[in-house]
Amino acid sequence: MSSESSPADDADELSSLPGRHRLRLALLALALIAALVWGVYEFVVTTVPRHIVLASGPEGGVYHRYARRYKELLARDGVTLDERITAGADENLKLLLDPKSGVDVAFMQGGVAPNVEDSDLVMLASLYYEPLWIFYTGTETISRIPRLRGRRIAVGAPGSGTRKFAESVLSMSGIASDNTTLRSLGGKDAQQALANGDVDAVVFVGGPESAVIHDALWNADLKLMSFARADAYVRRVPYIAKLTLPEGTIDLGGNIPPQEVILIGTTAMLVARDAFPAALVNLLMDTARDVHSGKGYFEAAGEFPGITPVDFPVSEAAERHKRFGPSFLHRYLPFWVATFLERLIIVVVPLLVILIPLINLLPQVLRWRVRSRIFRLYGELKLLERDVAARTGALPVERWHADLDRIEREAEQLKTPASYASEAYTLREHIGLVRRAVMAKDGAGNASAG
Repeated sequence: MSSESSPADDADELSSLPGRHRLRLALLALALIAALVWGVYEFVVTTVPRHIVLASGPEGGVYHRYARRYKELLARDGVTLDERITAGADENLKLLLDPKSGVDVAFMQGGVAPNVEDSDLVMLASLYYEPLWIFYTGTETISRIPRLRGRRIAVGAPGSGTRKFAESVLSMSGIASDNTTLRSLGGKDAQQALANGDVDAVVFVGGPESAVIHDALWNADLKLMSFARADAYVRRVPYIAKLTLPEGTIDLGGNIPPQEVILIGTTAMLVARDAFPAALVNLLMDTARDVHSGKGYFEAAGEFPGITPVDFPVSEAAERHKRFGPSFLHRYLPFWVATFLERLIIVVVPLLVILIPLINLLPQVLRWRVRSRIFRLYGELKLLERDVAARTGALPVERWHADLDRIEREAEQLKTPASYASEAYTLREHIGLVRRAVMAKDGAGNASAG
């Protein structure tokens, strides 16, 4: 008899099983289907990311304005962005390092994190240059930071990236709180202190479009420091860049600045934890491209967003997206649809790898079930046959007949598919042979007794 079976044979085998066995198989099939549905819901539907918490900066600042723009663009793809107003990049770093803060991603600037290798933070993209501006009063022209020693300098508000960057740059030139008055003032407070004569210089970090920097550039009473040793900073510190502001760049009519200014600066970044979902990394990269890819005062068109490391390692997902672009699904489908399908593939394919062999194994299980019932009766019959052949003396003929009657009844009650009909018939014939052997032995025993 061939071991191969057709779908019709499998269906026949299934229908031949007792009702309780069919119920068990049905429950097993339902459990497998339920597992598949649960897996799709738990690992696909509920995990499609649609919410981001972004730490930005002070209200009214550049980071805050960019956060509002990101929120608008992400909403088109069905992703909600909640902005967390902060003091700046330094506070943002603390929030990212705290897994309980609820912050997923933050605007950051190079030089804020002292020990990036000890964290699980990664850069998603560099966004634009953030120059360091030093405005001062007085008659002399200052082009080297050591000339500020002993003066009063507003270095930025506590928790701001400006303060971190300013203190780092000043300390390289030997300026610290023990030899210079460093005031914890930033933004408009620093601007007002300089106007009132409470400080001699202020340090700002940001683009010319920042309100306080714009006002300072247009203020004829203030001077802007041009860094004579900008190249030295670049050589010493990897996150510092040399930036050039040509004469008249800000305003040609007013000739602002009145001469070329050499600045140093750092780079603004999007930073997240390494476990940040790759789908959202890709979406943020696309959003950053829409916002930051244009030409700026210091940036060439298309220079940003970039993946050249500043001081954090680059996210693998961001690097892959930058090099190869969006996936096929994300190129032609809305974000949430493409993400759903990608996760569905990730979840369903492994499940199918498991379920398909199980489904293919089901007919074999059914065949084993059918044959096991026949083989069990064969086993009992074989033991009885051996007992009949070996027994001497008083013969338990009545017990033999009772056992044969029971085996025969069970054989008649077997519901076997057509593919196993011959085995069922052979079993019944074998029962008849054993019964005749019992009768023959009983007759021989009676003849000996007579």
